[in-house]
Amino acid sequence: MNMFRVKSVEQSITDTEAPEHRLKKDLTALDLTVFGIGVIVGTGIFVLTGRVAREAAGPAVALSFVVAAIVCALAALCYAEFASTVPVAGSAYTFSFATMGEFPAWIIGWDLILEMMLGAAVVAVGWSGYLTSLLSSLGIPLPATLAGEDPVFNLPAAVIVLGLTAVLIAGIKLSSRLNLAVVAIKVTVILLVIVAGLFFVKGENYTPFIPPAKPTPAVEGLSAPLIQVLFGITPVAFGVVGIFSAAAIVFFAYIGFDVVATAAEETRRPQRDLPIGIIASLVVCAVLYVAVSLVVVGMQPYSRLSEAAPLADAFTAVGQTWAATLISIGALAGLTTVVMILMLGQSRVMFAMCRDGLLPRGLARVHPRYGTPYRITIMLGALVAVLAGLVPLAEIAELVNIGTLFAFVVVSIAVVVLRRTRPDLPRSFRTPLVPVVPILSVLACIYLMLNLPVETWIRFVAWMLLGVVIYIGYGYRHSRLARQPLKMR
Repeated sequence: MNMFRVKSVEQSITDTEAPEHRLKKDLTALDLTVFGIGVIVGTGIFVLTGRVAREAAGPAVALSFVVAAIVCALAALCYAEFASTVPVAGSAYTFSFATMGEFPAWIIGWDLILEMMLGAAVVAVGWSGYLTSLLSSLGIPLPATLAGEDPVFNLPAAVIVLGLTAVLIAGIKLSSRLNLAVVAIKVTVILLVIVAGLFFVKGENYTPFIPPAKPTPAVEGLSAPLIQVLFGITPVAFGVVGIFSAAAIVFFAYIGFDVVATAAEETRRPQRDLPIGIIASLVVCAVLYVAVSLVVVGMQPYSRLSEAAPLADAFTAVGQTWAATLISIGALAGLTTVVMILMLGQSRVMFAMCRDGLLPRGLARVHPRYGTPYRITIMLGALVAVLAGLVPLAEIAELVNIGTLFAFVVVSIAVVVLRRTRPDLPRSFRTPLVPVVPILSVLACIYLMLNLPVETWIRFVAWMLLGVVIYIGYGYRHSRLARQPLKMR
């Protein structure tokens, strides 16, 4: 039973006031919204649109983005209630500790570390690719051993990670200002691309808007989606079903709004600002994604769209080569903020786990001047830099997706649990239609998880088992809750 002791909401909030663990409260609703936009708008808007339009949805890819946004909104409503009720660093880890107990909280925290660590490394490698391409177009090629398709050590990826680590150590307000400036650049680029693209849209490219359905070849072995292995269901391309199949892919373009909740402890008015930041960032990004997808499929027949760089190639096809450079700059800006905010979220989750004693408490020290968890930030920055520089990450990138979906499932369940166990808690934001919205969120996320390959599930389970071993060997014995038992709730 000790493994399932609940840490009360009051105790979680009290822990944030300890001088050695007190984070600086500098963030506003605008900062949080921009953080959300900064981490959501990345390669998805520059790459994913062409792939799913060509392979799964046709011009109706815009509807796939709408469906995915609705699924995310269900989870976002659950996050908004929790983040405003329990304004403590750690996001889903802290929420789980307040509802399900220590061991489930450890599992979700361990999951979030994997999600954000790999996510930051994967995006840093993507950033390096865009930088290499841009420099090559300017006549400044980088050595193949240090950048490109298969470098010995990906130097640009490691450098951007270490540079952003220094920014994160220097304070949350500096991080938010840099994020605001870079987000302004990438959103401006996206809006310019949308407006410019409208002049080259042809009505016939939208016909048929929903192409006739056709089955896709079944994928064999460990690469097959789990839903195919369990139920014999193979994905369908195009048609109405194809829209939903594509939604399972473009959903991952929205990943990141949950990172906003990790900054709860550094928000001036968390009860008001956190729900605004979570929901507003998701709405803004959904509008941008739908607009971009409509413009791209209108500029060029969906069957001819490039899978690698659909936006740039669509403009090239209509003779507007200037757009490729502009889009590369927007992509670089976009990926910079994604890396930074994923590392921010990762450090806050680990900070909460260290403060609770499940990982070494000495790592949770806050910098006396900057008010940031500098020890954790330095350690994680070095680890992500090594991963980005040395490890080929393409095959394990989908672990980011399954980790995020698992967190969404846990938070959605936890909202219902906390409503029953602590109905007395003041809630400045309440998830509507409980338990209907959380149940729909859980079902939608499980469906998307089932569409991931079997090999992704195997790697995910292996990571979780490693987490169990570490918890039993260290966390269980060093937990503050185990040493100072609190009242079960």
